[in-house]
Amino acid sequence: MGRRGRRPPPRRGAQGRAGRRPREPQGRRQRGDRDRRRAPPRRGVRADARRRASRSRARAAHPRSPAGDGRAGVPAGAADAQRAPGADGARPRRCRPVRRADRAARAADAAARRRGDPRPRERRRRRRAVPPARALLAGRVAVQVRRPGARGADRAGRRPVQNEVTRGRRLALLLGVVAVLAGIAVPVRAQPCVDCLEAGAARVAFRVPPGAPLAGYGSLARRLLIPDLLDRYPHTFWFKPSDGERDAIAARALVLDTGGRRLAWVTVDLIAVDRAFTADAERRLAAAGLKPATLVLSASHTHSGPGAFVDSAVLGWLALDRLDRAVREALLDGVVAAVRQADAARRPARVGVAVVTAPPLTVSRLRQPLDPDVLVLRVTGADGRPLALLWNYAIHGTMLSPSNMRLSGDVMGETSSTLERDLGVPALFVNGAVGDVSPAHHGDRAAHDIGIELAATVRHGWSEATPVPRPVLSVATRAVALPAPRLSAKNCLHGWAPRALTVPLGSVFPRETTLTAVAIGNAAWVVFPGELQTRLGRVIKDAARAPLRYAGVAGVSNDYLGYFVTAADYARPGYVTCASLYGPATGECLTAAAAGLLNGLGRDDGRTAARAACDGAGGG
Repeated sequence: MGRRGRRPPPRRGAQGRAGRRPREPQGRRQRGDRDRRRAPPRRGVRADARRRASRSRARAAHPRSPAGDGRAGVPAGAADAQRAPGADGARPRRCRPVRRADRAARAADAAARRRGDPRPRERRRRRRAVPPARALLAGRVAVQVRRPGARGADRAGRRPVQNEVTRGRRLALLLGVVAVLAGIAVPVRAQPCVDCLEAGAARVAFRVPPGAPLAGYGSLARRLLIPDLLDRYPHTFWFKPSDGERDAIAARALVLDTGGRRLAWVTVDLIAVDRAFTADAERRLAAAGLKPATLVLSASHTHSGPGAFVDSAVLGWLALDRLDRAVREALLDGVVAAVRQADAARRPARVGVAVVTAPPLTVSRLRQPLDPDVLVLRVTGADGRPLALLWNYAIHGTMLSPSNMRLSGDVMGETSSTLERDLGVPALFVNGAVGDVSPAHHGDRAAHDIGIELAATVRHGWSEATPVPRPVLSVATRAVALPAPRLSAKNCLHGWAPRALTVPLGSVFPRETTLTAVAIGNAAWVVFPGELQTRLGRVIKDAARAPLRYAGVAGVSNDYLGYFVTAADYARPGYVTCASLYGPATGECLTAAAAGLLNGLGRDDGRTAARAACDGAGGG
């Protein structure tokens, strides 16, 4: 082709708007717009009402057609009848800018500036004068300002663009908000709510293998005349196999969680538990994935529960029978299942405590005053509905005689079962200072009737329980060194043997034990590994009631070391003193250590106390 000719003026589209030249960029403007370009004015505050009014008058003076035609004076509806320029192939007319009054005013101002006339500038200053904008956020944030319309925007009614907060100040404000929120959130995560109590409870029946022996009585009524050397019975050796169940025996668990501390209290219908059994339960709970918790494993001390679960040749021959793995596994499975179910059932809870007096249901083996107190812990949900009940009372589980060959929780099991039918929640029984306490009545019928009577007493304590204002959970432990255990022949043979004649039991019982104290608000218990005399139990409770108000002894818990009596009562031959294996002074030494532990717990939220030494108490 030859020299590029002059391009035709831009055509107009079907709506009357100017079109683009071929290959012209979208953002390119017509030549007529170039003359109208000017530098944007400096920022000013938002336009005032007078400026908006002038713009409104300008728009009213130059209306556009409804069809969108840029030419003034076109009647409504005529745009549809007109053909677009160039639509029929004819040469379109040249596009000229529309004459508008506001543009004419701007042109006049420009001409005046070229002549040096100051009046247009003064008029522009008067037009732009506005009242000062208010400061925001005490002057820390920039005010909103008006920007002029974008270049080339020649519509008189276009709104001004509003400015936002500057980027730097906006970033600083955002960082400040994040810092404040982080400073608030971190302490909340680091400090658990110790006053917020969650509790869950469960009851799991033991699935003891049929024919398991009963533990508690070593009399001939339960013994085999000849040990089972021929394996006639799969789970017994020294004792006869049991003959079914009189009432269901079970593990009952109560899990308390305050966010910073956890307690798993399990009661079992067993004669006792040793330290190895408790340690196995702790390991299995950890293997099951449960959060760490202080475990208290309390035996009801029924003498009609299953045996063959303790690995001790001496205790097996005396009253428990030889260890049978199937029986032990069944009991451990029940303990773990109860804790897991209780932990899964945790919900916000409230606790209340009461002390009520039991009717005269017991007698003293040492002919001394007994303790009739029943300490009741009521656990409800936040809505007030029953969740669990724990009751603490000293009574021997010997209401059923040695002739009974059926598994049973004895009178304590009867009482808990009655409470569970009444309240619909697990009722955990914790024995007390039971060393010299026996039931006043015996027999199957008596166990049933007294169980109902005792349940009514506990039920009264439930209704009278005082809410604990701050259910803070506290735990303290103390290791205690013990003297060498030995059996006193004089005490066991009713006095005709010399006092110096003893039988060492160092390979059967340990030389050390651990005392544990737990508190829930203003109620506390010391966990005692054996059977404590009533008089010593009263010393512990009286010493701890000053700082704590409510105190109890959780006997036969976590371990079993026999009986503990006062030094004066140790000199009296009999069954109780025969089973006191750690000498005359150890009972009083352990009592002092337990009372000190509870006293410290009332002033301190959980600790490990200094080791106590009772090994100087001596045997004898």
